Order: sequence, then structure tokens, then C-alpha cells
Amino acid sequence: MTTKLYVGGIPYSTTEAALGDHFSKAGSVVSTSIIIDRMTGRSKGFGFVEMANDDEAQKAIEMYNGQDFEGRKLTVNVARPLEPRNGNGMNRRPM
Repeated sequence: MTTKLYVGGIPYSTTEAALGDHFSKAGSVVSTSIIIDRMTGRSKGFGFVEMANDDEAQKAIEMYNGQDFEGRKLTVNVARPLEPRNGNGMNRRPM
């Protein structure tokens, strides 16, 4: 298992510091990032939390997946690696 977690359903007003503080109840948080829309500068409502080890990452999934955080239900699972794009802004397979 990896220690990097995908976190969906993050309230738009939440800061990275608040997210890290919340997840620190499951263990040591190495880093947090909330994805921001480049055009609007507003949170996209998802991000990533990296925990110090696999056990703490698993504990965070068990503690927070499906749970309420600041009025929204979180989705927490293992982050998947970014898939390569074809460069034209569309991620389609050629026919």
C-alpha cells in the first residue's frame, strides 16, 4: 500500500492546514495538497494527503472514508498514479 491518499468531497473553503490537522488524528501527516482550478483560483473539492507510513494511511481510510467533514462527506482511498495524457487536452484512445 502507498501512503498517499486521494481525498474527495473536501469543502471548498477548507485550507490545506485544516485538512492536515483533521488527518493528523490518524497519524503523522507528511503533506497535504488541495487541487485548485487554474481559471477561478477556487478549490476543486479534492486533494491528497500523504501519511508517514502504510498503517497510518490505512487507519486514515478507515476513520474518514464516508465521514462528514465541515458539512461534506469525504471519499478517502489510496491515490492512483497519474495516467499520461496525449497532449491535446483530451484523454482519449485513438480509434
